[in-house]
Amino acid sequence: MAKTEISTGLDIGSSTIRVAVVQRQPGVEQLHVLGAAEGPAEGISKGTITSIEDAVSSISATLEKVERMTGIPVEDATVSINGTHITSMESHGIVAVAKADGEIKQNDVDRVVEAAQAVAAPPNYEILHVIPRAFTVDNQHGVKDPIGMSAMRLEVDAQIIEGQTGQIKNLQKAIYRTGVSINDMVLSVLASSLASASKRQKELGVAVLNLGATTTSLMVFEEGDVLHTKILPVGASHITNDIAIGLRVSIDVAEKVKLEFGTAAPGEISKHDEINLKDVGGDDVAISRKHVAEIIEARVEEIIKMVDRELQQIDRSGLLPAGVIVTGGGAKLPGLVEIGKRDFRLPVTVGFPLGYTSAIDKIQDPGFTTALGLASWGSETGGSGGLLKKLPALGSVNDTVDGMRRWFKSLLP
Repeated sequence: MAKTEISTGLDIGSSTIRVAVVQRQPGVEQLHVLGAAEGPAEGISKGTITSIEDAVSSISATLEKVERMTGIPVEDATVSINGTHITSMESHGIVAVAKADGEIKQNDVDRVVEAAQAVAAPPNYEILHVIPRAFTVDNQHGVKDPIGMSAMRLEVDAQIIEGQTGQIKNLQKAIYRTGVSINDMVLSVLASSLASASKRQKELGVAVLNLGATTTSLMVFEEGDVLHTKILPVGASHITNDIAIGLRVSIDVAEKVKLEFGTAAPGEISKHDEINLKDVGGDDVAISRKHVAEIIEARVEEIIKMVDRELQQIDRSGLLPAGVIVTGGGAKLPGLVEIGKRDFRLPVTVGFPLGYTSAIDKIQDPGFTTALGLASWGSETGGSGGLLKKLPALGSVNDTVDGMRRWFKSLLP
């Protein structure tokens, strides 16, 4: 098996670490999933490392699981990055076309994207992704691929996604200590969108919502381009905390109540329906299941309101034809889609991985979209860098540009 055909995605979440190993088979468009594993995450909170030692042992244990499953050692991986420290901003780059005959070549595109990177980043921040949105050739706006056109001047509108240098370095340290080298670091929700949203949905206008344990990440696409990115500091573990406080039970009991009996739609539950906490390791006390559903509904509504405020900022509230795709472990909560449809006033679906073949049932899970999207990213770019400003230790500028070119072409309809 050629090494280049195999790609690994490593999704570092706050509650769970997931790994997916995929193989690209010649002549087959769909990627084949060779192995997938998940394990509890220690030493990680809100997407950032809180203890390098704990994170290293959690990551190592999950990697070992997938290595046993596939029989292939994991030497390098495309890794997710997440956390409320990540910010996004608009940028604009302008260059004069180099050739005397005015024909735009690849190096002009590379130079204009580089010019867009020359923004004043806040201190202690570094660029993770530069995502070209649309090019302007002289005064012709909205050009998707300017190569081969004639012009004096080339401009680009790009979205720049940045992360805090310290947080990025800590994540790198934790992974390097497991003996795995990093191909790329990719924003979690961007990886999720690769695995769960189709090109057509991204063209029409869609929001991908990754509901994790302690963060909720939003990425809005329109005409195939990233329109907006935001990471909110609330997630599914906040629902567990609310249940623990509301029922006066431990976090472990509250988590079991949420997973086994939880729903975000109290209207569908009879007020006589009861749960005995003894069944989930608590005291011998009966509680109303409707009461639990009301606690969950209140927190879910709050998360949806926060997301909708982000959509209002970009004038897309209730205006995305392909609606909202909810992925991540929190997407499995019953009743979530119904509340989403009502409050977003849009179509809402749970985002399952699209376009993979596998004998492993485990991957048919919205929680695995990020790990699979990362593996796809690694496969698409040959481990040479997607739309990523590379860290010096991770590869050359030429690799990055090649990878970026391929990835950008894959966005075109």
